[in-house]
Amino acid sequence: MHRRTFIKAFALSASVVAMGMSFAAQAADTIKVGIMHSLSGTMAISETPLKDVALMTIDEINARGGVLGKKLEPVVVDPASNWPIFAEKARQLLSQDRAAVVFGCWTSVSRKSVLPVFEELNGLLFYPVQYEGEEMSPNVFYTGAAPNQQAIPAVEYLLSEDGGQATRFFLLGTDYVYPRTTNKILRAFLHSKGVQDKDIEEVYTPFGHSDYQTIVASIKKFSAGGKTAVVSTINGDSNVPFYKELANQGVKATDVPVVAFSVGEEELRGIDTKPLVGNLAAWNYFESVDNPTNQAFVADYRAWAKAHKLPNADTVVTNDPMEATYVGIHMWAQAVEKAGTTDVDKVRAAMAGQTFKAPSGFTLTMDATNHHLHKPVMIGEIEENGQFNVVWQTDEPVRAQPWSPYIAGNDKKSDQPIKTASH
Repeated sequence: MHRRTFIKAFALSASVVAMGMSFAAQAADTIKVGIMHSLSGTMAISETPLKDVALMTIDEINARGGVLGKKLEPVVVDPASNWPIFAEKARQLLSQDRAAVVFGCWTSVSRKSVLPVFEELNGLLFYPVQYEGEEMSPNVFYTGAAPNQQAIPAVEYLLSEDGGQATRFFLLGTDYVYPRTTNKILRAFLHSKGVQDKDIEEVYTPFGHSDYQTIVASIKKFSAGGKTAVVSTINGDSNVPFYKELANQGVKATDVPVVAFSVGEEELRGIDTKPLVGNLAAWNYFESVDNPTNQAFVADYRAWAKAHKLPNADTVVTNDPMEATYVGIHMWAQAVEKAGTTDVDKVRAAMAGQTFKAPSGFTLTMDATNHHLHKPVMIGEIEENGQFNVVWQTDEPVRAQPWSPYIAGNDKKSDQPIKTASH
């Protein structure tokens, strides 16, 4: 009796072990990829499309046979525009889900929140949005623009004859690290061009702010003192009431142009763009750029949106951070193939010098040392249909300067990524 129970128990435990092994084998048949974007809260308007384009890119790679002969398996989390939750979700993706890489974040405060987690656990984050620079972590690849690839060229344009030769600047942003640091850099840059502090106004509003009446009145008053341009680093859904208020108070681009660093095709989708025609945005890609790579990218995304029944699938648009997400995922896949493994240290080494023919029409290169992409700079003018007409662009991709020369002491900083704890 005892012997039979023992044999049954042994058989059972053997089958449990076998099941465990087959589960492990199944898990090892895929490569888990984390997607960490706000799908709710104030940043959902901007971040949801990044999750969608990431899923499309993963489908595209899987349709070609995956990476190292394995399918990519997306693990999607929603940190809900809540910065501490970003850190929790990052830890979950790396520790529990064992994601080989994470594509995510939009705001710099969310990136700063997850950075210690990626450095502690030696994870890999691809960050797809323009930002303020002043960071270069070995655990992050920055596929959006540094200030010299967006903010500085945009303000140079506003100072130029083509851009209206502005003499006064109203710097309006959401109150967090990206707008404040970018404006610190822009103020120093404007000083170098002879613009004095009395001709620079700086105003911040909280995330989710919606009442722009007083601020737009201030812009009108300030602009009476000379040719004025507004530089907007407003993020998320606050852009909609801001632009509506400009229209309400009759502020036209011909009188006071607004150049935005966080407004693209997606943010304009919810607004009547007629009153905004002629206002500007600076990015490294616009949906309207006309080349075969972009035509395919836009068509593929529209088809994917319809097939996956996205809300408003009929009106989906592409934009710059979506392109940066798409480029980042493809470059990571190329680096994994080159390294022959998803091991973070080996993939990091294989990322240096990776190139990819991007929808922007340029072949983008991952810098050999600084973890940033070389990117073209484009300035687009808002058109009635919510698209942008490119009015200025660089001839070639520009190498990023993560450490802005307009911040004192940056000339002493290393050109090699260093863990942030050691800065």
